[in-house]
Amino acid sequence: MTRYIGAIDQGTTSTRFIVFDRAGDIVSVDQKEHAQIYPRPGWVEHDASEIWRNTQAVIAGALAKKGLRASDLLAVGLTNQRETTVIWDRRTGAPLHHALVWMDTRTDALVAEFARSDGQDRLREKTGLPLATYFSGLKLRWLLDHVAGARALADSGDLLFGTMDSWLAWNATGLHITDVTNASRTQLMNLHTLDWDDSILDLFDIPKACLPQIRSSSEVYGVCNAALPGVPLAGMLGDQQAALFGQACLAPGEAKNTYGTGCFMLMNTGESPFHSTSGLLTTLAYKLADRPAVYALEGSIAIAGALVQWLRDNIGLVKSAPEIEALARTVADNGDVYFVPAFSGLYAPHWRMDARGLIAGLTRFSNKGHIARAALEAVAYQTREVIDAMTRDSGVAIEQLRVDGGMAANDLLMQFQADILSAPVVRPHIVETTALGAAYAAGLATGFWSSTGAMIDNWRADKRWTPDMTDQDRARLFASWKKAVDRSLGWTS
Repeated sequence: MTRYIGAIDQGTTSTRFIVFDRAGDIVSVDQKEHAQIYPRPGWVEHDASEIWRNTQAVIAGALAKKGLRASDLLAVGLTNQRETTVIWDRRTGAPLHHALVWMDTRTDALVAEFARSDGQDRLREKTGLPLATYFSGLKLRWLLDHVAGARALADSGDLLFGTMDSWLAWNATGLHITDVTNASRTQLMNLHTLDWDDSILDLFDIPKACLPQIRSSSEVYGVCNAALPGVPLAGMLGDQQAALFGQACLAPGEAKNTYGTGCFMLMNTGESPFHSTSGLLTTLAYKLADRPAVYALEGSIAIAGALVQWLRDNIGLVKSAPEIEALARTVADNGDVYFVPAFSGLYAPHWRMDARGLIAGLTRFSNKGHIARAALEAVAYQTREVIDAMTRDSGVAIEQLRVDGGMAANDLLMQFQADILSAPVVRPHIVETTALGAAYAAGLATGFWSSTGAMIDNWRADKRWTPDMTDQDRARLFASWKKAVDRSLGWTS
């Protein structure tokens, strides 16, 4: 009897393959980082071919660690960094250019061009998204305009576009597909029809023939012929939607926050799209087979764990990411130092692409510990801004925040998050909820789990943090953070 479900978790800095059992527990895992390519300031690229090689390697590695075979898996799910954009030749399967990563800002001139008429929110009603460098549609337009031969290939029908889910699915199965959650991040899909919007394609001058077919998040799409031969690919979700699903946030009003390269808060809003007036995004949460789509509000923060990575790789403040907590604990507080990590502008709720990173409040008293603590606190302050916006939009104050992602292992950050929110923070037993969400989608499609009730039954808390800060201190710290944010705005204008 087949006992397991596999999940490919293709993230911004690494790719993992995780094998789960019926209880949602991890049986085996393997992980491999890929290169971060920075051709110019603000430009961020990945080698899509390297990512596919790494995907095959981690699948083989995870299976080998436990002596498993592909036939031990009933199905595989796929989750991915979302807006990262790749184009490839249908005939050869070779990428025409490095993938443009979601945080890449080279489309800023295109954003300004399309916002000049009717403003930054001209497409919000249809797509739930403001015009911004974040989303995939204008990254595709840039590639069509700047990569030699790309436009001609697109016109002949031989150019294929996709986010990383489409790229991996193509390599694994030969299918050119995406799911509704990833499609909703391109700014090319209509939230109401769940199909590509012809008027937006015309506006951006993007040929429809290069776009993947949009499918649900949980169905048997096809059978893998590479990496996992004979195993059905049966689940696909963008990473943040997968984490919401993996956290079993299945009822309207339930929310999670994922602390990864960026930081992403999603709240389930049910079967109708809810349009924000506070700078949040409207997005697809998931769609299970032929059931109605479920929507979410999202607050996207560009830089979270990436700030620790920057302090490690570019500055040398720490030698490994986990060291940041120990360094931050060498001081009692932030010493009035604030770090605004607007390396790619500020995302929700500000949507200011003219912002840039800064460290404010430095004195001769400041030391490495204060910088480390300010970096961690920056993640919590940005989350507070998003939750405040979500509360304004929904009219519902959160009772607790479910957290996941790599930085959720940082106890100092989680305690400060509870303090600055004045609300409990809860970490689940399984923090790899992104991969778990993809596994659940695949398992539901193939009968490994009989219903979403099994997901709710599997969820259990690992640790809980309760607020331990006075209202006066909370107000003082947050006011200083907002002052620092104000200083970061307009830097490039």
